[in-house]
Amino acid sequence: MGVDGSDGSRTALEFALEEAVRRGAAVRVVSALPEAGYWATSYGLSPELLNELSAEVEKTARDMVDAVVREGGDALADVPVEVRGRGGTPAQVLLSQSSDADLLVVGHRGRGGFRSALLGSVSLQCVLHASVPVTVVRPLRESTAPDDGRDTAGARV
Repeated sequence: MGVDGSDGSRTALEFALEEAVRRGAAVRVVSALPEAGYWATSYGLSPELLNELSAEVEKTARDMVDAVVREGGDALADVPVEVRGRGGTPAQVLLSQSSDADLLVVGHRGRGGFRSALLGSVSLQCVLHASVPVTVVRPLRESTAPDDGRDTAGARV
């Protein structure tokens, strides 16, 4: 499961942890960093600074996991979670890291209007190229339409 700090990735993380509870599985949370060569060439960053950036990305992901687990209660607290920061494009990293997984969970970033019906580029690449089943989790959003009596609470996927 990939996280990038967005609300969409938080919703996907919640789904992944809840699914792990149902399956009795562990969760690997992955954050992607641009390749070190790109950073070093473009911004003149040292290897030490890149290591610090990687550690900060992992800490941010870990903080998100901790917050979701705190809010989710005891069941989520029992899920084994591994947090990794890896170099590469997000789709490349997620595809590589999911090769031995049972399920790849990614978030969907809605962009409003017609375009919100389309998958984001990372989600699309994962759906097209993953060697495991992929779940794309749409964020919960408040409806501005009048209540028609249908229960849509909790609809995420």
